[in-house]
Order: sequence, then C-alpha cells, then structure tokens
Amino acid sequence: MTRQHHLRGVLLASIACILWGISGVAASTLFINNSHITPLWLTQIRMISAGIIMLIWGQLAGTKPLQIWHDCHDAFQVICYGLLGLIPVQLCYFEAVKVGNAPIATIIQFLGPFIISGYYFLFKHVKPHRAEAIGMLMAFIGTLLIVTHGHLNSLAISPVVLFWGGLSAVGVATNTLIPRPLLPKYGALTVTGWGLLIAGLFLMALKPAWTVKLSLNPTEWVLIGVIVLLGTVAPFFMFARSLSDILPTTASLLDAFEPLAATVFSVTFLNVQLTGFDLFGGMLIILAVMALSMNVRKMMAYLHRQTD
Repeated sequence: MTRQHHLRGVLLASIACILWGISGVAASTLFINNSHITPLWLTQIRMISAGIIMLIWGQLAGTKPLQIWHDCHDAFQVICYGLLGLIPVQLCYFEAVKVGNAPIATIIQFLGPFIISGYYFLFKHVKPHRAEAIGMLMAFIGTLLIVTHGHLNSLAISPVVLFWGGLSAVGVATNTLIPRPLLPKYGALTVTGWGLLIAGLFLMALKPAWTVKLSLNPTEWVLIGVIVLLGTVAPFFMFARSLSDILPTTASLLDAFEPLAATVFSVTFLNVQLTGFDLFGGMLIILAVMALSMNVRKMMAYLHRQTD
C-alpha cells in the first residue's frame, strides 16, 4: 500500500461524507421551496432511482446482482437491510430535516455509532472501554446542549425533531450492522442497490409517488438529481471503494465531515442560524463519535474473529 493509495482512499471517503451532508441541504431546500414535496415522496424517488442505477452498474461491472437471490438466508437479510436499515436512515432523516433543518438532523443522526456500542454491550456482552464511556458522556452533553440551549427545563427544538432524528440514529446502527455479512460476498453495489430498491418499492406500496400531484421547476429537478446521483449513488460507491485503500477505522473517522458539511452549506446557502450551543454541542458529538469509532470497529473486528 503506497502513500498515493492511502491519500486516494482518504479523499474518496471524505468526499463521500461531504456529499451525504450536501444531500441533506438539497432536501431541506426542496422542502422549503415546495411544500408539496414530502419526505416520503422524495425518499421513494431517491431509493428507486439510485437502486436501479447501482444494480445496472453492478451488472455492467460483472458483480452478478441476481446471485444474492439464490441463497434464501442472504435474500432475507438484504430485505431486512432495506426495510430496517435504509428506510429509517433515509426516510426518518428527511422527516427530521423537514421539521427541523439539515445541521440539527445530521447531528442527531450522528449518534448512531453509540447505539451500535450499546447493542454490543447488551447482546454481545462487550463492555465499553474508558474512551467509549467518555465519548458517550460527551455525546450526551452535546445533545443536551442542542435540545435545551443550556436551559434544562425546556427543549430548544421540538420533540418531533428529536423523534425523527432519534429514529434516523437507530437507522444508522441497523444500516451498519445488518448488511455487514453480505458485503464481502456480493459487493457494495449489489447489496446497497437491492436494499435501496426494496425499500423504495415498499414505500411506494404505502403511497405511490405518482398519486402526489407536483409541479416541479427546473431548479427542483436539479436538486432531485443532486440527491439521487451526488447524494446517494456517488457517495455509496466512493465510500465502499475507499475501503480498498484505507482501513475501516480511518474511513469511519471521516464520517465527521457529514454534519460539518451540512452545517457549512446550510449556513452559507440557506441562512440557517445556529447558536453557540448548537455549534459547541455538535462539536462535542463529532469529537465523541471520532473517539468512539475506533473502538466500535475494534469490537466488530474482534467479534468477527471470534465467530470465524
């Protein structure tokens, strides 16, 4: 592994996380400019379009996307990935963006790694290390500052934002844990493509996108294209590709670029006003996740070795 390979991996992972943050800002812009666009409609369009693109891409790349359906257990797992992993991490996130804003929604969603740590503690009996305990305390304080602005007897953001943001954080955990055994066997394009398509079709069954009467201007179509291509297809592929050049621990540390990108672009283009409590609390959460991510990856690697 050369220095050039490492630099390429870092750049790919960093750009992927920045693009995920930008997609949240693009969605927030759509919700502000067109009240008829709902998180459910946008998530359907995003998932189905990106899923089809990634599966076609995988077929052209020779990954044989249909092979996953030859194994009943793997087929069931990819269905669970779509319904229990991708729907909460995307639909609930967009709901939080709509009722709040992209920076706050992304910061709350960034608590997902702590849910992973809690899962391993409760069900795998792996106790958190000292760094993890300190990280969890920092994240708790950071979240408390964001939701109260220092006034512990009141919430500075509405409970509905916390509800959707909390569900999206749970989605981060399920989105990470469920597909993990499938990725080495089938590749990111196949697993993510089928997960997105399955999730999108399920949401379509709830309320088909074509039943929503929308009048979209060219700018809104461009924003939808940004969300599908730059906010879904490109970052999923780049992040997976980066793992060929850098360690997963290094890639996970770069996840901090997502809330930072969402904050910077929201303040710059949407004139979102953030208080000092928001900024300080968000920084505490980001620092805590950066500290924890190393230990979460170590735990997952350790447990994987134990089951081999």
